[in-house]
Amino acid sequence: MTFADHHDADKPVETMWEGRFITAKRRGRWEYVGRSRGIHAAVILAIDPDDHVILVDQFRVPLGKRCIELPAGLVGDHEEHADEDAAVAASRELEEETGYRAGRMEKVGEFYSSPGMVSESFTLFRAHDLVKVGDGGGIESEDIVVHRIPVSGIKEATAQWREQGYAIDVKMLTLLGPALLR
Repeated sequence: MTFADHHDADKPVETMWEGRFITAKRRGRWEYVGRSRGIHAAVILAIDPDDHVILVDQFRVPLGKRCIELPAGLVGDHEEHADEDAAVAASRELEEETGYRAGRMEKVGEFYSSPGMVSESFTLFRAHDLVKVGDGGGIESEDIVVHRIPVSGIKEATAQWREQGYAIDVKMLTLLGPALLR
């Protein structure tokens, strides 16, 4: 089946509203949102030499609560980073958010987190050869808390965060997934 065989696939895309970072669109009966100006995201899976995963939590306004996440950031969201390579952005965001510098970034691939509602994709990177170079916490407008959790304890840590009322980002399935398949 091709794109044209789907209902509404041949309908024009209408922009219903556009802000600085997102655009609300309609194609036939479908309404969805996407990133403005070609911005996309880089997400980083960072596991240190002691087999601890580096996670962040921050308040997310759409959820109304703090959320446990893999470190991530936008690529091309500011003029000085407009033509930035996604791997460079991933390295920059990892250090800003967590205080860890990667010796090497491995591109895993492009993924979509909620394809029925959001056209945004993200590129997942695996950070290698981590070195702690600072405290992290993000830039001044961010209130990021850094967590260093043993990979073997991620299921228990996630359960505790849920009990405490945290949201859990879908990308955390990269860590929880193998145990779910058993």
